[in-house]
Amino acid sequence: MFDRLFLCWSTETLMDSTTATAELGWTVYPWEEVSGYDENMNTIRTYQVCNVFDSNQNNWVRTKYIRRRGAQRIHVEMKFSVRDCSSIPNVPGSCKETFNLYYYESDSDTANRNSPPWMENPWIKVDTIAADESFSQVDLGGRVMKINTEVRSFGPVSKNGFYLAFQDYGGCMSLIAVRVFYRKCPRIITNGALFQETLSGAESTSLVAARGVCIPNAEEVDVPIKLYCNGDGEWMVPIGRCMCKAGNEAVENGTVCRACPSGFFKSTQGDQLCLQCPINSRTTSEGAINCVCRNGYYRTDSDPLQMPCTTVPSAPQAVISSVNETSVMLEWMSPRDSGGREDVVYNIICKSCGGGRGGCTRCGDNVQFVPRQLGLTESRVYISDLLAHTQYTFEVQAVNGVSDQSPYSPQYASVNITTNQAAPSTVSIMHQVSRSVDSITLSWSQPDQPNGVILDYELQYYEKDLSEHNASTIRSQTNTVVIRGLKPGSIYVFQVRARTVAGFGRYSGKLYFQTMTEEEYNTSIQEKLPLIIGSAAAGLVFLIALVVIIIVCNRRRGFDRHDSEYTDKLQHYTSGHMTPGMKIYIDPFTYEDPNEAVREFAKEIDISCVKIEQVIGAGEFGEVCSGNLKLPGKREMFVAIKTLKSGYTEKQRRDFLSEASIMGQFDHPNVIHLEGVVTKSSPVMIITEFMENGSLDTFLRQNDGQFTVIQLVGMLRGIASGMKYLADMNYVHRDLAARNILVNSNLVCKVSDFGLSRFLEDDTSDPTYTSALGGKIPIRWTAPEAIQYRKFTSASDVWSYGIVMWEVMSYGERPYWDMTNQDVINAIEQDYRLPPPMDCPSALHQLMLDCWQKDRNNRPKFSQIVNNLDKMIRNPNTLKAMTPLSSGVHLPLLDRSIPDFSTFSSVDEWLDAIKMGQYKDNFANSDFSTFDVVSQMTMEDILRVGVTLAGHQKKILNSIQMMRAQMNQIQSVEFGPPLSVCRATCGGKRGEPHVDQRTCCKD
Repeated sequence: MFDRLFLCWSTETLMDSTTATAELGWTVYPWEEVSGYDENMNTIRTYQVCNVFDSNQNNWVRTKYIRRRGAQRIHVEMKFSVRDCSSIPNVPGSCKETFNLYYYESDSDTANRNSPPWMENPWIKVDTIAADESFSQVDLGGRVMKINTEVRSFGPVSKNGFYLAFQDYGGCMSLIAVRVFYRKCPRIITNGALFQETLSGAESTSLVAARGVCIPNAEEVDVPIKLYCNGDGEWMVPIGRCMCKAGNEAVENGTVCRACPSGFFKSTQGDQLCLQCPINSRTTSEGAINCVCRNGYYRTDSDPLQMPCTTVPSAPQAVISSVNETSVMLEWMSPRDSGGREDVVYNIICKSCGGGRGGCTRCGDNVQFVPRQLGLTESRVYISDLLAHTQYTFEVQAVNGVSDQSPYSPQYASVNITTNQAAPSTVSIMHQVSRSVDSITLSWSQPDQPNGVILDYELQYYEKDLSEHNASTIRSQTNTVVIRGLKPGSIYVFQVRARTVAGFGRYSGKLYFQTMTEEEYNTSIQEKLPLIIGSAAAGLVFLIALVVIIIVCNRRRGFDRHDSEYTDKLQHYTSGHMTPGMKIYIDPFTYEDPNEAVREFAKEIDISCVKIEQVIGAGEFGEVCSGNLKLPGKREMFVAIKTLKSGYTEKQRRDFLSEASIMGQFDHPNVIHLEGVVTKSSPVMIITEFMENGSLDTFLRQNDGQFTVIQLVGMLRGIASGMKYLADMNYVHRDLAARNILVNSNLVCKVSDFGLSRFLEDDTSDPTYTSALGGKIPIRWTAPEAIQYRKFTSASDVWSYGIVMWEVMSYGERPYWDMTNQDVINAIEQDYRLPPPMDCPSALHQLMLDCWQKDRNNRPKFSQIVNNLDKMIRNPNTLKAMTPLSSGVHLPLLDRSIPDFSTFSSVDEWLDAIKMGQYKDNFANSDFSTFDVVSQMTMEDILRVGVTLAGHQKKILNSIQMMRAQMNQIQSVEFGPPLSVCRATCGGKRGEPHVDQRTCCKD
């Protein structure tokens, strides 16, 4: 911009003889004015003189008075012709071919014929003018006029005007035209400044300084801004410059500073053009120096103005917690939306939630965060020095450079954890059952939050007057204990605490109970003796009658669940397998009126407290929705809502609500929690906690390969813990599968789907469930004895749990792939089991095989499974060993999704079949050209061949592993595979030889 500089000059004419249309009227002495023609044959007035034959010539012609008009240096342009003296015959030697130019200054027109006198003084001579070309007479008698042009200048001139005079002193010449002018530098705009018209200086070397003025909306950069006009009327290089102000840009070749139009801005003074407003910003007027961020978008002080306005990030995703005693590792995924910035960091807000009415409070300074609590650049943090047996809420905030400008709090994802989260809470209620002189019988309630199965209780007691250090302890597997060996009439202090696999909870508050004195005891015996004697006989009769009732009821009951409302209750309460201190599950079908079970185990909720937001699925009885539940005095919570479709039968209503009657009896962190039911309004609803990640099988398929082995084992541990709780309550699930496990936002897995009606229906439209003995059974998940004899026990649930383990480790793969249900039954009967999934630790696969023991008595209990998984979590090195492919009793079934290598004639055909044909040359060039060699390839070999994509590596390695399994099956002579597997492997019937004469199967 502003680099335009006009180096041309401009002139101002003071007098021009060619413009005269009449006589010029100059004073002559003795020149002669005549009419003539110039070189373009235009009529002009000229002055001639030719007195060459007279000696001592002094011929003058003087112009009229010429006003200076401020000029300091005058330029005279003269056009003339001169006769060649040699062309004049007999010319004397005094003939001249030159003439003189003079000037005379005067403040007014005062000259007359004699004044100023015709002599050099007072005239000032400018120069002697000589012709470049002269003319002579030609042969034809005509003349050729040769016009000379000469320019002379003089100065300085200071008076108001001047005269010019031309002196001839012996020549023959003609003065054709005279133009008198001065030079000036024109008005220009250059370097952002306006310079007015400036007259040149008095001398040819003079420089006249001109001060520039910045054009509108421009300002000086270098002060002062100047430009010099030289003696020839030319502008010289400028000094300093002006630039357009912020909010204005140079247009029209740099002569105008125009305001930036709407939607554009220019932040600084300079040559640059206006820029369009960046994304999420706008201008409020023309000439903007910046763009204002739109609502909800911001810019930091360090952000360049051309950078788009940005906003705060969304919340971090998928926060995962891993608790280890009083420490926790938090990991999360980046926000879905970073707000358009790359400076996202994370802050951790720690809150301790004691469970009281005071709510949550900020954690103390004792809690340690590694690497730090605020400004985390990595998506993980290790938090230690937490309090034991305490619930914490951790908010993982995502913040960026503009978060502090937002009026709203940063977006965050929260996770709730409990340190030593399986440890029970404090026992809150304890009371005295009875007492004697030397003993007290106490009972207490189960902790409000058992956080697992209560193994036993520890009671601490001591005399009130003694120190707590003298306390004695006693263990009890039930919530009732008799303390013996006490002193009569003494007051004792009692405290109790519960124990789970994670250790003891805290002691309860101190309670004081007193033994009887001798007098009190004797008095009570005397009062009760008649009653004891009178009731002894009645007690004997009642006991006999009770035994008879139990026997008769059990005989009548068979598989009919509705014969007596007392049969199952008595069976449960008298079972020898119940865990001491545990509640026992009561089958709602034992109630004559199912509504009674609903009222007993499920809380009735007013429909006004429920707000359905959207339909998220369809269930067996109606729609499944998400919504909000707001109970009086409690915070609103997000819930799942199952609704009973309209037009239901009474049996459908009973079956629908039976699930709530079952679920309402459970209270465990790994079992889905029932909030309540709506039975007094339409539609009938079952309301449960909401599980954000849905069913486990779908969740795993959507996140294939995204979790560590420890995380997967943690999920399995949660499922096993929930099943242990159910088993301890004598509840048999019957349909344990990954599809019936729900996952919340913290990856906590919870057992769900307690509807038993599917087993009582004959509809076989769902291929997952096959009719057997009058009901539907999920064959792939069900133990052999349950399929054949309908013997459902906790041991059959353990078999199903082994299948769930396989589903989890294979990220939701369908068990037994595309085999038919009958093929699965046949294979299991012949002792074949599922192979280890890809990258499955050998310890986990061995646990699966233990769950799949044919003899149900040899299968582990859920308590053993939980203990095994806890050991693996505490010692992750046990999970590093991968399962070797083996043959024998537990030889894995073939993966039907991978083609049988024996059906191909070459490695190339095999690679084409698994859609990896692009690596055929790689395999051949590396000498992997036979199946025997390929079957021995390792991951290092696959990398060396040139397979760099992780998905391709996994597919090829999985195919090679199955190739090894197929080879082992071909070579196995100890046990033959089931008929379907035999045909897939050998291409024939059981007992037929393979094409390479190796035995495929053996009867």
